[in-house]
Amino acid sequence: MIVPMKKAYIVVQAHNGRTMLRDLRKAGLLHINSEQVQNQQIEQLQKRHDQMYALRNVILDLQDKKHMPSQTEVSDEVFYELLERYQGLLETKVKLEEEIKADSARIEELKEWGDFNPEEVKQLSLEGIKLHFYTISKKDLKKLDSSIQYIELSPVAGQMAIATVASELDPSIPAKPFSLGEHGLGFLQKRKASDESQLQDVVKSLREAGTYLDAYSFQLQKLEMAIHFEEVGEQLEGGDDLVWLSGYLPETKVDDFAVLAKQKGWAYRLDDVAEDDYPPTLIKYPKGVGVIKPVFDILGTVPGYRENDVSTWFLLFFTLFFAMIIGDAGYGIIFLVTAILLHIKAKKANTMVMLIYVLSIATVVWGSLTGTWFGSKEILVAVPFLQTLVIPSISNYPELFGLTANTAQNTVMKFCFIIGTVQLSLACILNVIHKIPKKDLSFVADIGWLMDILALYFVVLQLVIGEPANLMYVAAVVGLGFLLVVVFGSQGPGIKFGKGLVSGLGGFFTTFLNTISEFSNIMSYIRLFAVGMASVAIAQSFNSMAGGMLSGFAMVGGILVLVIGHSLNIVMGLLSVVVHGVRLNLLEFSGQLGMEWTGIAYEPFTQTVEEN
Repeated sequence: MIVPMKKAYIVVQAHNGRTMLRDLRKAGLLHINSEQVQNQQIEQLQKRHDQMYALRNVILDLQDKKHMPSQTEVSDEVFYELLERYQGLLETKVKLEEEIKADSARIEELKEWGDFNPEEVKQLSLEGIKLHFYTISKKDLKKLDSSIQYIELSPVAGQMAIATVASELDPSIPAKPFSLGEHGLGFLQKRKASDESQLQDVVKSLREAGTYLDAYSFQLQKLEMAIHFEEVGEQLEGGDDLVWLSGYLPETKVDDFAVLAKQKGWAYRLDDVAEDDYPPTLIKYPKGVGVIKPVFDILGTVPGYRENDVSTWFLLFFTLFFAMIIGDAGYGIIFLVTAILLHIKAKKANTMVMLIYVLSIATVVWGSLTGTWFGSKEILVAVPFLQTLVIPSISNYPELFGLTANTAQNTVMKFCFIIGTVQLSLACILNVIHKIPKKDLSFVADIGWLMDILALYFVVLQLVIGEPANLMYVAAVVGLGFLLVVVFGSQGPGIKFGKGLVSGLGGFFTTFLNTISEFSNIMSYIRLFAVGMASVAIAQSFNSMAGGMLSGFAMVGGILVLVIGHSLNIVMGLLSVVVHGVRLNLLEFSGQLGMEWTGIAYEPFTQTVEEN
């Protein structure tokens, strides 16, 4: 369920404003919708954070990930002394790397010209002998005017190298000028070698800073907390005498907040959330349903405060979709073993491990019912017990049970359409339950949508599977449902019936298009069948490729084909779950519910680390 919120206001004397914020942060109760603000203090803190974050990443990248150094705790004073030192080393590292890169490029240019001292050329220039260097082809060199004085040098990169005396070549002549630069080849090579040696020392010192990585993480968290504190501080309103702050509080925390306010001597007020407020969403998951939280966290989806909490239904349908898309009991066992290993390693089952347990068991069950074990018919034939677990009408190997492939496929497709119809119908029912207590007449429109969905299901069966349907009855039900949506779709609390009716008639064509889309929504659930069949076909193909290699010297190759092939199939299946399994919940189901997933998670203003 979505936990109801209260809007809280706190008023204190202006000089106690920041003290109130520190006490409020320590309590960790109030969610404050802080906006992105900038002031000099925040900019300085953000700059320090960015520099520290960049330095920490450099130090981390230099570590041997298999043998991380033991960590040393240091005081804030010592840490910032170390920070200044390592920041200087990082700047030196960047400077050396840039100089080495520039010198390397220049050395490559000078290699063909050989070693020389640019100062000697400059001295000749002071004495009146100005030299200009070029590379030019033999053909173009012969075409030079005889009045041009030049000295022929050793060839450079397949071209003739010359030094003209006194005058430069005309730009129209196809010759490439060469700049001597400030330093010669020998000097640059020595400087590069010196820089590389110095860089090694700097990198070694930065690598040794790995013993303070935990200290860097701690200080970064402190800076993030300080930045948030300043951002919240900008939300204080008032004048020289009084300041106040507002935020949102779960109703379950009201008593704790009241006790805190009385202890600290704050003036406060608690109001119900108004229609124009935008409170955060706090979901209290029913027992056993919290395992779906990692999926929401990965997707970054949060229902709006006034929307339905669909976590229970999301878990049920997502589990079914996962099982049908992966579709193989053998793969399910692999997931189950993975969950067990993660459980043993962590010594406890967190929500992610529990989710893998649920999904793997569901996959094993579905794979057993369809007789799919690593896409191999031979395994099913060799183990009679596995055949007893199969429901023949949905089996991927129906010929073993005296059925045709067409019969089994039609049954699975029908099952997919039933799932779609049930899920979309459930959305309509949830909307009705949600709206009736609010005296929202638009619930009648949801009944109309429910009628349309149930009727269109039979149209889908006739068009895809060929099951006959009484189209006159279907058309009558769809028409009645359409009429209910037009009349009641724009009704709502505080809206006069006539005004809602006019609005509904104005959206007549849009409602017509949405009714047609209900047909395509049911049809879209066929993707469960299609992706599941594709997974089986891919597994069978790799089994076939490896089949002739599982003996003699080729056995290693055959095993390799099986491992790589099935691994690839598992990865593709997981991607399909994201693309298709999640889509059916977030688009078709949520769209029917009218959910936009535009909520913001309840994140109270809190102290994340202990300050010294």
